[in-house]
Amino acid sequence: MFRRTRRLALISALAATAVILSACSGTPDQEPTSAPSTPDPSATLHVGLVLEPTNLDIRHTSGAALEQILIDNIYEGLVTRTQDNEIEGRLASDYEVSSDGLTYTFTLNDGVVFHDGTPLTSADVVSSYETVRTDATVQGNADFASVTSITAPDPTTVEIVLSAPNQNFLFALTGPAGLVFKSGDTTDLKTAENGTGPFTLTRWNKGSTITFARNDAYWGEQAGVAQVEFQYIPDFTAGVNAALAGDVDVLTAVDPNLAPQLEDSGDFALTKGRTTDKATLAFNNKKAPLDDVRVREALRLAIDHEALIEAVGAGTALYGPIPELDPGYEDLSDVISYDPEKAKKLLAEAGQEDLELTLTIPSFYGTTVPKVLISDFKKVGVTLDVKSVEFPTWLEDVYTNHDYDLSFVLHVEPRDFGNFANPDYYFGYDNAKVQDLYAKALAEVDPKKSAELLAQAAKIVSEDHAADWLYNGETITAVSPIVTGFPEDSINSRINLAGVTVSAEK
Repeated sequence: MFRRTRRLALISALAATAVILSACSGTPDQEPTSAPSTPDPSATLHVGLVLEPTNLDIRHTSGAALEQILIDNIYEGLVTRTQDNEIEGRLASDYEVSSDGLTYTFTLNDGVVFHDGTPLTSADVVSSYETVRTDATVQGNADFASVTSITAPDPTTVEIVLSAPNQNFLFALTGPAGLVFKSGDTTDLKTAENGTGPFTLTRWNKGSTITFARNDAYWGEQAGVAQVEFQYIPDFTAGVNAALAGDVDVLTAVDPNLAPQLEDSGDFALTKGRTTDKATLAFNNKKAPLDDVRVREALRLAIDHEALIEAVGAGTALYGPIPELDPGYEDLSDVISYDPEKAKKLLAEAGQEDLELTLTIPSFYGTTVPKVLISDFKKVGVTLDVKSVEFPTWLEDVYTNHDYDLSFVLHVEPRDFGNFANPDYYFGYDNAKVQDLYAKALAEVDPKKSAELLAQAAKIVSEDHAADWLYNGETITAVSPIVTGFPEDSINSRINLAGVTVSAEK
């Protein structure tokens, strides 16, 4: 039986401590020019973000823009995940997983109340999760496919039973599927909320800002600021200008090419944060000539990954389908290297010395990556035509109809290795051994053994050259010296703000 316990003292300590980034490339982070003064509990934290939600209904609307600000701040689940993607309790003070991996038992923390003042009980959890299990329109419905029962033995206990072990189930509960809502609530979640988190929603000026206020009735450690104002600035240059003008205390998703302006100003510390973003060069494995492993390997050998990362301005090398923050990661740099001469030989062996291919890419990714690929491929005799399309067109042509040669997209979801175990996915990669290893990894109740199985499968995928992983994405964040405790890693998927404080002065 596996058991995890979470104490309130640990909650506040973890929330108030910024994770030190141990694996980043480029210039070391700039230190603040002076130590911050005493935190001001009445302060407002101003955060610059790029992508604004279309609505606030996280139950029925997908997208990182919602998860980024709502999970852990407004809504909470039984469990959550740290910046390192480790699972820990949230609404659950502790939880147990039976030795056969089928039964999950959660004990709720005392004193949890919804923002409308209603106490949370296990009945609310059962109602929330039954909705996920039975309603296909709710986010996370597929994650509950193996759930056979959700019960509340008493007001503080929830028991979930699966039909088969699923190593990813607990992690799924850290996302929208695991959020807990008030049973029978009639709140219009598109524009309002009724969560249990350390902040409440006070105002949404569509196209401009979303404002949270500290929840003074919060069951756990009180938030360190009175308000948080998210400013949505989709233009990267405008975001930098807003930061330099003092309009935001923190600017996320800083364009690497613009970062020196913030660094040189001396008004911000720049941090590089790890993510699970996999900059994936997809190969259509079912379409000639990409159904030939020699062609796929040649294309990978032709790419100067270090130069590409330098051109992009942020990121780390990734030679397989699992990033550092996910179970099963291992360094697969021995599988592939930059070797244009070997690439030419492989193409000659495959009879593809004058190969012409089309790269289909969503237009919002810009031209940096395509330009590098055009240049690298040209050196080995491959002509690359770039087809830049709107995202709905990419979804139709590439994702749905699999009508493409090569494609480039950031796969940001954590623990998504299963895409390579699905022959119907747009990669078109079909390997029975990989599928078997992945199935065994999901069914394995020991996390360490499961990760070992995933690592085996990932190495096969890389050795089959099923795709190329151009880089593992990093986020650059500019943080004012008056701000302490702002998260660094995984902030493109969620930003837990409870432990952030703001000083009265620089």
